[in-house]
Parts: sequence; structure tokens; C-alpha cells
Amino acid sequence: MRPLIKLICTLLLLTVSQFTAATPSLPAPDFELNVVDLPKKLSDLKGQVVYLDFWASWCAPCRKSFPWMNDMQNKYQDKGFTVIAVTVDADKTLAEQFLQEVPANFPIVYDTESQIAQSYQLKGMPSSYLIDKNGQLRYVHVGFLTAKKKQYEDEIKGLLKE
Repeated sequence: MRPLIKLICTLLLLTVSQFTAATPSLPAPDFELNVVDLPKKLSDLKGQVVYLDFWASWCAPCRKSFPWMNDMQNKYQDKGFTVIAVTVDADKTLAEQFLQEVPANFPIVYDTESQIAQSYQLKGMPSSYLIDKNGQLRYVHVGFLTAKKKQYEDEIKGLLKE
């Protein structure tokens, strides 16, 4: 069954991998962070630009996005930028194995029951949401394309300047 799920998700990702959209400013769905170095809830990060990334251990593009997110976290964290990655793996062990191979220097939130993912209505893996300083969703990206890294970074810089 698991290979079938991977195949379906891969096909879905190929279908929507070009999807990038500016959203009308909608409030980012709030959730408990349960991470030692962060406030209790996502909404407590108002005043910062947040790059919220949903990923899974089986997601090939996630392996490419993590080094880029590490770079962005290092480059802009002193300017009020935070990356938060939410794994949708039902088995924490799979996520931890992924992180051994592809380390993250940003907080990881475990969503083993997919409650957070459902509130964001994910369309593919990875999916990222760029949230402005007021807690509003501003950009949504389905998939991670290395050719668009400059665009992604420009969106971050633009929100940091607001």
C-alpha cells in the first residue's frame, strides 16, 4: 500500500509542481508548535516572517529544499525570519532517519496525525507557506523548484522589508 501512496503523491506533485501563488492576505491557521526553542503557538511569532514548510521522508524534492531552507535561516534569522518545517510522516522514525541524512538547522514540528496539514489543505509535497509579520498567509508554493530559489528568496526579502 505504501508504494501506491508514494506513486499517487509523486503524480500529484508533478501535476502541481509549478504552482506558486500570492494569496489574498488570510490569517495563517494557528497550531501548537511543541518545540523547545519556539513560543507555544505559531501565532506567537507575530512580528516575524515565517517560512512554514510541510515535508515527508519519502519526498525527493524535500531533499533539495532543506539545504536551501538552512541557508535562508542562517542568512535572515537576525532580520526576523524563521523557518519551521512540519513533517507529515506518521512514523517519527522515518522523519528522524531523513534528518540524519539531510540535517535541519531550523525547528521541526511532528504532525503524525496530519491535523496541521489538514488545516493548511496541502496540495502536494513539499508545500510551503510564507507568512508575513502580521500572521497573514502571503505566498503558497507547492513543490520545490531549484530554478525558483531566487524568487522564493525575493519574496522573503520583500516581506522582511514591510
